[in-house]
Amino acid sequence: MAFDFGTKNIGVAIGQRVTGTSSPLPTIRAQDGIPNWQVLEQLIKEWQPDAFLVGIPLNMDGSMGEIGLRARKFANRLHGRFGKPWYPADERLSTRSAKEKADEVGHRGNYQERPVDSLAALVLLEEWLTQLAAQESS
Repeated sequence: MAFDFGTKNIGVAIGQRVTGTSSPLPTIRAQDGIPNWQVLEQLIKEWQPDAFLVGIPLNMDGSMGEIGLRARKFANRLHGRFGKPWYPADERLSTRSAKEKADEVGHRGNYQERPVDSLAALVLLEEWLTQLAAQESS
């Protein structure tokens, strides 16, 4: 299960290694980066992921700012609450890729009203699954 952390919305996607498929799930609303843990718990119970992939926002020079630290804190809380391992994903440009995907399917550009956070989580997850498959085949 992948997450695109944000202070207002947290994008969620689910995928599996066997088929290499993934799908976006409903975005979880957050208040100053704190998700509705009950909603998140319901998703985790429903999908039963083996691990979490959490996008860590990095600056373009690779350094970590405040939002990156908060994303790591979110990941650590996921691990603490649900006992599953988590893996970091460099999420630089994932939102941009998500907006491009959304535009391809007719998104009108009002990202406040129709956020693309779960598409960003999907982008992170697809990249991660592709990397895992490449490592396994080499």
